[in-house]
Amino acid sequence: MGVNLKDLVIKRNIELNDLAGKKIAIDAYNVIYQFLSTIRQYDGTPLMDKNGNVTSHLSGLFYRTINLMEAGILPAFVFDGKAPIEKQAVQEARREIRETAREKQQEALERGDKEEARKYAQQTSRLTPGMIQEAKELIRAMGLPWVQALSEGEAQASYMCNKGDVWAVASQDYDTLLFAAPRLIRNLSVSRKPEVKIELIDLTEMLTKLQLDISGLVDIGLLVGTDYNVGGVSGIGPKNALKIAQEHKMKQYEAKIISYTTLKNLFLQPIVNKDYELNWIAPNVKKIKEILVERHGFAEDRIDAAIKRMTGRDVKQKGLGDYL
Repeated sequence: MGVNLKDLVIKRNIELNDLAGKKIAIDAYNVIYQFLSTIRQYDGTPLMDKNGNVTSHLSGLFYRTINLMEAGILPAFVFDGKAPIEKQAVQEARREIRETAREKQQEALERGDKEEARKYAQQTSRLTPGMIQEAKELIRAMGLPWVQALSEGEAQASYMCNKGDVWAVASQDYDTLLFAAPRLIRNLSVSRKPEVKIELIDLTEMLTKLQLDISGLVDIGLLVGTDYNVGGVSGIGPKNALKIAQEHKMKQYEAKIISYTTLKNLFLQPIVNKDYELNWIAPNVKKIKEILVERHGFAEDRIDAAIKRMTGRDVKQKGLGDYL
């Protein structure tokens, strides 16, 4: 759900090659949910192996991350930890949306309407602990680092960016800006359709043009609604919220936001993991094939071709030990 800042952000379109040589912290849950939602069969069924295990997330992680690596990008994936208690309402709302969508998907399938079924199927995605663990396993096998956040992944990634350990944060969620990410990249891992442009948002540039500081931006988020206060203050949209923040009139609205100070501090003083390492190493080809080919039945020739793109070497002409 996130925060609605679309009408306020100052963004510019960039090309994938513009990010060559840059370390990017990727909001792992955000992109994995994208893969689970979009990488599906015609009737909306996710990709699965012969045992019925969902593999859409692994397919997306593997092939689309290779696209980033080929462009010279150094990805680091950041995984969510325990969500703040203030997020329970939005999590429950998401569960209800999934259940409703699942019912509508089944009704569409019974009518034989595969297109409608696929539309609702995209809203039923669920990320299990097993999927998360296997995603981490595959990421490391590809030679890439992952970081476990203590709480919100966007907050952790923003902290890493502010420290200078990564150049930008990649996420679809504008909430990332409320955690003071210096640079936010959107549409980095989605399908490369011509009409879907990669967007770069520079926080300093945005705050300067809006005549705000980060505190004012968080106030705007709380006025229009975040994952911690869904719906925000009734009757206030992004443009009105901007005017309130610019004119320093927030005091008049604080009482309308339950636990205003607590919620604001969730953004300005988030819990983060300061004990992490970012190491990019050579891919472990044997491990990649163990996960994808042996465990889940991915086509070996396609995996070999993808590995060649990643390493620049032909798997069939080299011993596996050469890649470890």
